[in-house]
Amino acid sequence: MPPCRPQLPPLPLLIGGLWLLAVATALVGLGDLPLRDWDEGIVARVALETSQAPWSQKLLPTYWGEPYLNKPPGLHLLIAAAIGLWRSLTAAQAATLPPEWVVRLVPALLSTALVPLLAAIQWRLRPGDRLSALATGAIALTLLPLARHGRLAMLDGCQLVAMALIWWALLGATAPRPRLLRWGLMAGLGGTALLLLKAPTALPVLVMALALRLLDRDLGRRDWAWLLAVIALGLLPGLAWHGFHALARGDGALQMWTSQGFARVSQAMEGHGGGPLEPVLEVLEGGWPWLPLWPFGLGLAWRQRRSQAGRWCLGLTLGTALLVLPLRTQLPWYSLLLWPSFALVCGPVFAWLVVRGRELRPPWTRQLARLPRLWALLGAAGLLASLLVVSGLVGLSSGHGLVALGLGLGLLLGGRMLDSRRSPRRWAGGLGAVAGVWLSLLVLMASPLWLWELNESWGTPAVARMLHERGVSGPVRIWQENERPSLNWYAGRRIRGANRSSDLRSGEDPGPELLSRQAPRPEELRCRQLEQGESLGLYRCRAEPASGDQARADAPPALRS
Repeated sequence: MPPCRPQLPPLPLLIGGLWLLAVATALVGLGDLPLRDWDEGIVARVALETSQAPWSQKLLPTYWGEPYLNKPPGLHLLIAAAIGLWRSLTAAQAATLPPEWVVRLVPALLSTALVPLLAAIQWRLRPGDRLSALATGAIALTLLPLARHGRLAMLDGCQLVAMALIWWALLGATAPRPRLLRWGLMAGLGGTALLLLKAPTALPVLVMALALRLLDRDLGRRDWAWLLAVIALGLLPGLAWHGFHALARGDGALQMWTSQGFARVSQAMEGHGGGPLEPVLEVLEGGWPWLPLWPFGLGLAWRQRRSQAGRWCLGLTLGTALLVLPLRTQLPWYSLLLWPSFALVCGPVFAWLVVRGRELRPPWTRQLARLPRLWALLGAAGLLASLLVVSGLVGLSSGHGLVALGLGLGLLLGGRMLDSRRSPRRWAGGLGAVAGVWLSLLVLMASPLWLWELNESWGTPAVARMLHERGVSGPVRIWQENERPSLNWYAGRRIRGANRSSDLRSGEDPGPELLSRQAPRPEELRCRQLEQGESLGLYRCRAEPASGDQARADAPPALRS
C-alpha cells in the first residue's frame, strides 16, 4: 500500500509562500541597528554620492569625491534610486542621511530571490519531485548566514542570486530553439549582473555552469552556437560599462580586476589571511541544523553522478569550493558562495526523511534514519538553554532565550515526529522543524543580536552625534586605529586614522583632534575621557600647538588636563 501523502497545493504557490517568509525575515527590524564596518559604510556612502550626482556622472561612482575603483556600481545605483525615492517622498534635503532601512532595503529584497530560485533549480534537476524542491527552498530560507548577510548593504547576497539565475537559466536552455534563445539570453543577463556586482566572479561562474551544461550532452553544435551567441548578447550591457569605465578612468579601472579581484587568490590582502580553513570553519559553524544532511547528500549525488541531478550537485559543490578555498585573502562572507550548492545537495535528503520512499534512496539510510533523534536532542538542549536564560542562571538577554526557545521547540517536536513510522507524522515533523528554525531566525532578526559585529568596537553613531553637537568642524583623526567607514557615514565627513606622532602634523595649526580608545602616550597630546553615555569611554585629544606652559594655556579649557 503506497504511503499516505497530503495533497499539496501547486508548486509555484508553495515556492511563493517560501519567498514571502524570506521577505519577512529580510525586512523585520531592518533599520533598527546602525550600519557596520566595512562594506556597509562604504556601499552607503557610494550610493549616497551617486544619488546626488548629475545624470551624466551616475555611471562613474565616487567615494568622498574620489573615483571609486573597488567594485562596479550595479547595487550602488539601485540603492541610490531607493534613496532618491525616499528623498522625494519625504521632501528630505539632499545632504540628509537616509535611515538604515532605506540603505539596506534593495539588497535585502533582492537577496530573498535566492530561496525560490534554488527551489526552481532543484525542480529542473528532479522534475516531478516537488518535495525535494520545497525542501531545498526551506533549507535556503533557514540558513543563518544567508538570512543575515542578505539583509546587509553588501553585494554578496545579490551575487548569489545572479549566480543562481545563471544556473536556472542554463538548465532551462533546451530545444526547441525559441526556448534555447530565451533562457540563454537570461543566462547572459545573469552574467551581466555579476559583471556589475563583483566582476572577477563572472567568468569562472559562467565557465563552471557551461561545462556542466556541456556534460548533459543534449545540445548539438548548432544549438551550442546559438546558445553562446545569445549569452554573449546578454553580457553586452556589463561589458559595455566596463569598457566605458576603462575609457573614462584609464588604468585605474583595472583595479577591480587586479588588486580587488584576482590578486586575492595569490596574496593575503589587508591582513585577511586564513587559507582554506577559514571557509571550512564558516560552513561547520553556520550550517546547523542541516549540516548533518550534507555528507548523505554528497553520497546521494555520487550515487546519481551519471544523472543530471547528481552531476550538477557534485559539479556545483566542487566548482564553488574551487572559487573560495584557494583564496589567500579570506573574509567570513566569502564562504557564502558555498551555501547554494549546500542547499541543493541537502534538499533531497531532507525530503527522503519525510517520505522514506524507494525511488530516492540515499546511501547509509540506517544512519540517516537516526538523524531526527540528533535534532530532537539538540532541541531539548535549546529548550534547557532557554529555561536557564529565563531563570537568570545564565547571563544572557531575553532575546537569546526566545531564539533558543523557538529553535528548541521546532527541533524537538520536528525530530520526534520525523522519527515516526507513520507518514503523516513525518510530514508534520518536517514542517515543524522548518517552522521552528524559521521562527527563531525571525526572532533573531527582530532583536539587536543579529548584527553582532557592532559589539567588536566602539559605536560610531554616538561619536558622530558628539562631533555635530559640539561643533567640531576642524580635522579629526582616529588614534592608532584604522579608518571607520561607518563613522564617516554618520559624521558626514571622512575621518582617517593616525598611527604615528608625525601624522598629527600635516600643516594644520593647531593639530587635528583625536578620538582614541585608550589615553595616548605621546607627551604632545592633551586628552580627556568622554562621558560613558556619549561614546563608550573614548578619549578626545588634541595635539599641542607648542610645548611647555604656553601650550597648556593656549589649549581649549575642555581639553586641558
